[in-house]
Formats: sequence, C-alpha cells, structure tokens
Amino acid sequence: ILHGWDKAVDDAAQIGVKYMVCAYLFDTERGNLDHYKQIADHLNKAGERCKKAGIQLCYHNHDFEFAAQSGKLPYDVLLSQTDKNLVKMELDIYWATKAGHDPVALFKANPGRFPLWHVKDMDKTDKHDFTEVGNGSIDFKRIFAQAKLAGMQYFFVEQDKTPGDPFSSIQQSISYIKRSLA
Repeated sequence: ILHGWDKAVDDAAQIGVKYMVCAYLFDTERGNLDHYKQIADHLNKAGERCKKAGIQLCYHNHDFEFAAQSGKLPYDVLLSQTDKNLVKMELDIYWATKAGHDPVALFKANPGRFPLWHVKDMDKTDKHDFTEVGNGSIDFKRIFAQAKLAGMQYFFVEQDKTPGDPFSSIQQSISYIKRSLA
C-alpha cells in the first residue's frame, strides 16, 4: 500500500473490483505497537483512496496480530486505529482461533466490520494443523449464525495444506458447507 497504490487502485476499479485486501505483513513490517499504529495510518490513507474509487479496503489477519505486546494485541490496535468506514477486516477464522480468539467475540465487539471471511478448519490434534471444514474443532455453525452481525458478504473456503489430493479436500469442505451451513 506504500508503493504504486494509486495505479493499483485505478487498475482494480477499471476491472470492477469491489474489495482490495492487505493480505500479509512481512516480519520487517510488524514491529511493536507503534509500528501497528503507523500501519493503521497507512491503511486509513489507502482505504480513503479506495473509497474514492468505489472499492472497500480490507485487512487480512494471521496469528501474529493476536500475540500480545505490553498487554495489548496488534489486531486490537488495527481495529481501533483504523476508520471502520475505510478499513474493514477479512477475518481468517482459522488463524484467529488458533491464536486463542473467538471470532464471535470479535463480531460482537466490532459489528459490521468483517465482510470477508477465510473459512478453514483446525484439526483436533495438538498440532492444530489445517483440515477440511467440518472435520476439525472450529464451531462453524456458531460462527455462521453471526454472519449478519459480522457484516459478512463473502467467504472463501481455504486449506493451506492437505494430506492428499487438494481437490478432494476442497470438495469435502464445500459439501459440508452446503449441507450444514448454507
């Protein structure tokens, strides 16, 4: 969002993109809570530029934003320091859960802030690895029941690693979602 952002937004608008997502922060971009405040400022500016083009900016989490620093979570800094109209969240349910945080509690504390979700499940082993949606420990029925509160518009079924054929895994996840959540 720091380099070439205007062109990226213009190109996205030209092809009708509705959302642009800051998908990841590299180790060198994270730092302490002050760094996250600076990131929030950059996100606000990028979100303002997106809004002028009719695009919604979102931020995608991993687990590192939920590692407390001086008693505060970087994710909470991002939520509190970004304008809720300029920067929404693409909640990765797996990473938030793996970090010990309840997606529903996030929705309740920040209603309407989560239009995009990454839906992937966590196995029931001590490794907490990826598994097909419906096979793991995440209570998706409870989470999907709060879709309206969250402001969810779209969700993306994802599985970072599979034990076998990735297409079989994704089909299994989609079947569970259609059968149990849709």
